[in-house]
Amino acid sequence: MAHGHDIDAATGVSTTGHEWDGIRELNNPLPRWWLWVFYATIVWAFLYVLAYPAIPLVTSATNGLLGWNTRSAVERDLAALAAQRGERLNVLKSASLEEIAGSPAMLAFARAAGKAAFADNCAGCHGVGAGGAKGYPNLNDDDWLWGGTLAEVQQTIQYGIRSGHDQARVGSMPAFVRDGILKREEAMVLADYVRSIAGLSVEPKADLKRGETLYAANCAACHGDAGAGNKEMGAPSLTDGIWLYGADKAAIVEGLTHGRGGVMPGWSGRLDEATIKALTVYVHTLGGGTK
Repeated sequence: MAHGHDIDAATGVSTTGHEWDGIRELNNPLPRWWLWVFYATIVWAFLYVLAYPAIPLVTSATNGLLGWNTRSAVERDLAALAAQRGERLNVLKSASLEEIAGSPAMLAFARAAGKAAFADNCAGCHGVGAGGAKGYPNLNDDDWLWGGTLAEVQQTIQYGIRSGHDQARVGSMPAFVRDGILKREEAMVLADYVRSIAGLSVEPKADLKRGETLYAANCAACHGDAGAGNKEMGAPSLTDGIWLYGADKAAIVEGLTHGRGGVMPGWSGRLDEATIKALTVYVHTLGGGTK
């Protein structure tokens, strides 16, 4: 509540007229140093608005008297970096992947440049260490959906997977249950059989003979009679214990129900040729590349 201004008997300081639960607010002035700092920030803000881009306009913003902005600074830094790396990048651009992999000097530079490109463009899905996640392949092992040779890795990076590019990797797993190809009960039987060929435990009552028949009719065309997979179609091996979406029965049934078909963008329109080669070599040397 508020009362009239008066003088506090204990301090001799006038009050503001505000009182809460018997406690009255004294009208002490702010410290002078604090006021000067506050006024200085106002002056600084005014000068900053004049010196740097600050005021948004309809389609742009004020440029500032100094003509400096973060975008131009980044562009200058990138240009300087490109000039610094230019000669080596040109060497990568003109060399074949095999020549890069066979030259210690080129390989070291390609791996360094590829690691930076991976962090900027690939780590968001595959992880900083390329360990992958559910639905995103681990690039450190020797299991490749579309092949792990230098040329195969390069094609995947360049054109992507189901990206819409004419040369992109294509192929997807049908939604067997959703599209009426299989009944859910049949998907459950098939899931048991798939787990069995992967060496995973199944329930004693699982009808593996019927599952084998369902597999031969619906899955063998892509995954092979023995479940070894087909890299031409991006069909994974079902026997190696490496599972992209999980190996539990529920995950397998989910895939049979709704299908699988993740998308990877093609980087040919976003990264230059030398960077794609560096990225290819880097991914290939993570530990899972094949010759």
